[in-house]
Amino acid sequence: MTDNIEQALIAKGIELPTPAAPVASYVPAIEMNGMLHISGQVSMHDGKLITGRLGDDMSLEDGQQAAKACALMIAAQIKKAAGSLDRVDRIVKLGVFVNSTADYTDHPKVANGCSDMMEVIFGAAGQHARSAVGVASLPLGVAVEVDAIIALKPE
Repeated sequence: MTDNIEQALIAKGIELPTPAAPVASYVPAIEMNGMLHISGQVSMHDGKLITGRLGDDMSLEDGQQAAKACALMIAAQIKKAAGSLDRVDRIVKLGVFVNSTADYTDHPKVANGCSDMMEVIFGAAGQHARSAVGVASLPLGVAVEVDAIIALKPE
């Protein structure tokens, strides 16, 4: 299957990471009734975890980069599960979890790192509903974790 979206990403100098394997008892993606549900993808770059806590040892910009890395991993998981990024009809919803201090309030700005990358990747189809919440901790100490619901075009 031709993957025009991935070719456009390559032209922009954006490369998808290798889809991460699960670290516990779950699967990375489930397709059901035309909807693809992507399990939470943690912030990684070049195979290394992006760890830290917003409001403590990470800046807003660092958090946005961590969220962007989650978007790229979600795209990699979509490609693996659906066979092509071109099958995406719409990014329906993102759930963004930000490892942050109790008084941190810029979760939506951190989440924009992921949201903005979805629009870079998928254009208007990348615009989505979203939640962005702060949490006391995330798996493996990562800064950001994002899960996603995607509407797929029929094969």
